[in-house]
Amino acid sequence: MKQRFRNYKVIVVVAIYFSSVSILAGCGFKDIDKRVFVTGIGIDPAEKLEGGYKITLKLSLPVASIKSSTGPNYEYLVYEGETLAESIRILETHTDKVLEFGHAKIIVINEDLLEDNVKDFMDYFIRRSDIQLIAWVAAAKTSAESILRVEPAAESAVSSTLVNFFGGSGSDSPFIVSTFLYEFRRNMLSDGIDAVLPLVDATEDKKELIVNQSLVVKEKSKPFELSSEQSKYYNSLLNGMNGFSYKAESEDLTLVINMEKIKVKYKILTNKGKPTSIKMNVKMIGIIGQSNKNLSLKDLNKYDKIASEAMKGEIEDFLTTVQEKNLDPMGFGLRYRTMMLYDKNTNSEWQNVYPTLPLEVSVNVSLKGTGSIE
Repeated sequence: MKQRFRNYKVIVVVAIYFSSVSILAGCGFKDIDKRVFVTGIGIDPAEKLEGGYKITLKLSLPVASIKSSTGPNYEYLVYEGETLAESIRILETHTDKVLEFGHAKIIVINEDLLEDNVKDFMDYFIRRSDIQLIAWVAAAKTSAESILRVEPAAESAVSSTLVNFFGGSGSDSPFIVSTFLYEFRRNMLSDGIDAVLPLVDATEDKKELIVNQSLVVKEKSKPFELSSEQSKYYNSLLNGMNGFSYKAESEDLTLVINMEKIKVKYKILTNKGKPTSIKMNVKMIGIIGQSNKNLSLKDLNKYDKIASEAMKGEIEDFLTTVQEKNLDPMGFGLRYRTMMLYDKNTNSEWQNVYPTLPLEVSVNVSLKGTGSIE
């Protein structure tokens, strides 16, 4: 009886094995030499097709050895179509290899497209699981294609200089705003905060990239350009970016202060459930990096006061400028929404009062030393 049971088990196992083999679809594996990696995507308005897009793909060509390579080696695919999905499908026929988007870490968008059509073409990228969490988004001041085609001399093989500007992986500057693809979409769709993108430009000879400005992007509005200084203060206040220098002047004394730490707290004051003002406290720690006169340690409190007043003026100027444009890159409106119980009128009430809401800014700069030279 036991022998018959064992035979029955063997027959069942063999039957399951062959049944499983017959329904396997295979992994569809393709060798690495049949693939080409997309390292950057550019989007411009179409030149020959009304309402369409010009898509530029930057392909990183393989090299035998990074050490023996003399420089980067790229290929560019360009196509104009009505939609992004259609254009990229067509571009897949412009090369004999499979386009791999798993290394596409930068999406450059022409500044002109950020006014009306953001949702239209961003929907395609968000639906792509291979890039939605890794790609940075930047705006191009001239054209996305020209920015992607800039190849600085310092660029090494199988890399992208443009990507190194963002996320602190390469350049780490308070002037540079970094925005992931998912962050950009989230802030575009959320009430109470406006998205901010880095603005990329190139030198006249197209040999260097410049990233020290940014754009505040609001749906159905012309993007507002933040200057280098305004981008610096946005980065410092929102992201706590330090390491920037600031010039403070009082009478005949000029100080250049290197900020090492910055801490920002703010709250929205209300009265009977209505917003009455925004109160912000900023604490900074730094050292004096340069001055036009000899300094004394016993006057350090005096220098603290000079720096605090100067910084307060600059921060108030930045906040007031964006407030007057009815833009909210800091997300004050989002904070206000979290303070209130859900009401369908909460956001509209905030939008009505925000442009004229009083701002109370206090800045406390603490200098650690005068950086004296003996």
